[in-house]
Amino acid sequence: MYILGINAYHADSSAAIFKDGEMIAATEEERFTRVKHWAGFPALAIQFCLKEAGITLKEVDYITIGRDTNAKLIKKVGYLLANPSLVGGAIKRYQNAREVTSLEDEFKEIDSSIDYKTLKKKIKNIEHHRSHLASAFFASPFEEAALLSIDGSGDFTTTMIGIGRKNKIEVLDSVDFPVSCGLFYTAFTQFLGFPHYGDEYKVMGLAPYGEPKYFDKVKEVLTFLPNGLYTWKSEYFVPPTKAGFQYINNTPYVGNLFSQKFIDHFGNPRNKEEELTQYHKDLAASVQRVTEELIFHILNKLREKTGLENVCIAGGVAQNSVANGKIAEATRFKNVYIPSAGHDAGISMGSALYFYNHILEQPRTRPVWSAYTGSRFSNDEIEAFLQSRNISYKKLLDDDLFNVVTDKLIEPGVVGWFSGRAEFGPRALGARSIIADPRNSKAKDLLNLKIKRRESFRPFAPSILKEYTAEYFTQAAEVPFMEKVFLIKKEKQSIIPAVTHVDGSGRLQTVDKDVSPRYYGLIEAFRRKTGVPILVNTSFNENEPIVNTPAEALDCFLRTKMDMLVLENCVIERK
Repeated sequence: MYILGINAYHADSSAAIFKDGEMIAATEEERFTRVKHWAGFPALAIQFCLKEAGITLKEVDYITIGRDTNAKLIKKVGYLLANPSLVGGAIKRYQNAREVTSLEDEFKEIDSSIDYKTLKKKIKNIEHHRSHLASAFFASPFEEAALLSIDGSGDFTTTMIGIGRKNKIEVLDSVDFPVSCGLFYTAFTQFLGFPHYGDEYKVMGLAPYGEPKYFDKVKEVLTFLPNGLYTWKSEYFVPPTKAGFQYINNTPYVGNLFSQKFIDHFGNPRNKEEELTQYHKDLAASVQRVTEELIFHILNKLREKTGLENVCIAGGVAQNSVANGKIAEATRFKNVYIPSAGHDAGISMGSALYFYNHILEQPRTRPVWSAYTGSRFSNDEIEAFLQSRNISYKKLLDDDLFNVVTDKLIEPGVVGWFSGRAEFGPRALGARSIIADPRNSKAKDLLNLKIKRRESFRPFAPSILKEYTAEYFTQAAEVPFMEKVFLIKKEKQSIIPAVTHVDGSGRLQTVDKDVSPRYYGLIEAFRRKTGVPILVNTSFNENEPIVNTPAEALDCFLRTKMDMLVLENCVIERK
């Protein structure tokens, strides 16, 4: 049985394909369109998935879409009746939602020979947050777990809690739009002068430079409820339907979500060109701390309700790796699973799993520990491409390659590493990465100077051989998808300054030999030379989506000051 899951007409559009419950391929549309957070129909991602599965659209048994326009319909109508000024914005959202149910032209672009009436019967709509829950639970190793989906909004829900048991998900409760932890964080992100969709991670990176002096003041705009959920004081916020949430050229844009009352309370918003003051840093620290407290409030009550020791989390707020790293200590949950695509791209994967496991009641398959489900290219394809561009290169066997690359890193140098299948999700995990020496205190400046040109307060991440995690970090849990931030032991911070944030933390990726054998081999070669089982790892891009093809990798190499490019076994050095 083949199931094609898609996230369409929503930010981070994506596709995933499964055969008998096993994921064959999954990828975001932005990797092909080269537009961040692409929000249109994932036609190219679908074509990629079908090609990887070796089938045509006609051979797909079901198509799941992670969106159900009928979800909470009565509550939606009630909300509009109570807020008539929002009707105009809601109509635009409705028109966008209707596109999801009018897909004939889109699918015929993929295969003009299809009978759409037959295909339409295969299409199943799965609620946004149920898809999130499924992307985490059904991919996890747990037979039973508490579940949390938390983000901006989707299908009139912003937070959903539940229980997963074997191949079933039971929803316990939810928070309705517009009250939202995600939108709360976004409002402060905009206020702090980071206006673009998806800029929330900048606030998370800025927070350690401040003190949470305004914790009480920030918390005033929220109300933590006794049932473990929350609400907010609506006068501080502008609903997205009124602020102007729209898709322009398939890119999501949202107007300012903070109100005049918000400005009266926190002062004038920062212009993105203005200098970041200590007030901004302290406010970022306060927002991050309040967000963490809210997440722990939800989880502690969920632990009490369910009595379970395992928890699975997804949704945009689940990308807050700083909060994720504190869950085990701040709650009584012992085990935490967060998928590689915990954000909206994971909706494609989750909708398919929800339909297969929960609705069709099929048995679950193996846990998902690998994010490598995207594009891949053979050495033959890469050599043919390089020859067509008249690029000089050397082709090396792995052992020789690891030796040459690690020597370049130690020099010190910056290397573009393109290996195996691309990652599914927002984080580079050693397939499409730029790497450097973590011992080099100037590596961060070097990366920003040569390639990234991003804000100086944003940290770079460590990839560590998982056997050495306890030696370097205060916690020793597996973190396969770079989804958690842990404190680095004090005695190790001076050894790996390039990946030690200002507060002594690092957003780590634990590298498993069985999951990432080639990346593991490279780090092991570096360890043998330096005694340090860690590399600096940042995404292979330059203010664009992560590179997807050898051509994009080469173009990034040529327009930056990267020292070396590795495309599988082919090495290109800057002369």
